[in-house]
Amino acid sequence: MFKTLSAENTFLAPPEEELADLAQSKIAIQLLPYEYTSSYHEGSYKGPKAIIEASHYVEFYDEETDSECYKETGVATLEELNFDGAVDAEAMKLIHNQTKSLLDSDKFVISLGAEHTVTGGIVSAFKEKYPDMCVLQIDAHSDLREAYQDNPYSHASVMARVHDMGIPMVQVGIRAQCKEEADLRKSSSKIQTWYAHNIHQNPNWIQECIEALGTNVYVTIDADGFDPSVAPAVGTAEPGGLTWFQGLDLLKAVSKAKNVIGFDIVEIAPREGDTLTEFTMAKLCYKFMSYLHHNKQI
Repeated sequence: MFKTLSAENTFLAPPEEELADLAQSKIAIQLLPYEYTSSYHEGSYKGPKAIIEASHYVEFYDEETDSECYKETGVATLEELNFDGAVDAEAMKLIHNQTKSLLDSDKFVISLGAEHTVTGGIVSAFKEKYPDMCVLQIDAHSDLREAYQDNPYSHASVMARVHDMGIPMVQVGIRAQCKEEADLRKSSSKIQTWYAHNIHQNPNWIQECIEALGTNVYVTIDADGFDPSVAPAVGTAEPGGLTWFQGLDLLKAVSKAKNVIGFDIVEIAPREGDTLTEFTMAKLCYKFMSYLHHNKQI
């Protein structure tokens, strides 16, 4: 049913071929190179493949958890989902259907996307399995516009679509939004936001975020949630983002305190001659996997 990448081309490129086999792996990584509404730097469709290629240089051993978690979980990577002729609602349907099939197969689903729009299709599938879910969003932008450039499926509107599903969300690292988004945040009981400037002034921000989350947490990570010094090659960079260790501390905390049901990493726009961002996000992906395995969530 699913076509997967060979072991030498999969995430981490493990030497053990059986650990890249979908039937024997607890983790399934789906690649979603959907880019249709990019509004600044384009090229995010190259992001998922770039993360996979960069992951081949990530060490198998994680010193924090004293583990090589891939040996315990297996990691299968699906071929890129084909979006030929499919945009907006049709594209979200394709993503929803593949995500649902993976969840029905009892896989822990990790998604590597192009533009942030893909999260809408992913979350709609998770919502069916976890009706009481909430979303932790790491991002520079609120993505709460009702529509952007007349498109309600814009990357700038994805969290508005999640809000339409009635899903509570905790936003972290926000430092760019329009008044429409700020007004929605103020009026909605389902949106709690930790702005970047508040984080830098509040030593208790991680614990406060964790306490605001429900039990079943889906995590969406826009690479621009990190400071450009950490992840420069993104669609719309903003100064003042999370440091590497702030991001890791948050992911460690949520892995320990909550039931993380899945996660995605989106919005990398690779630049020629610079592999820092894709390598950093590949390592982040494996670190998060390691934290979750260490806490017996995978």
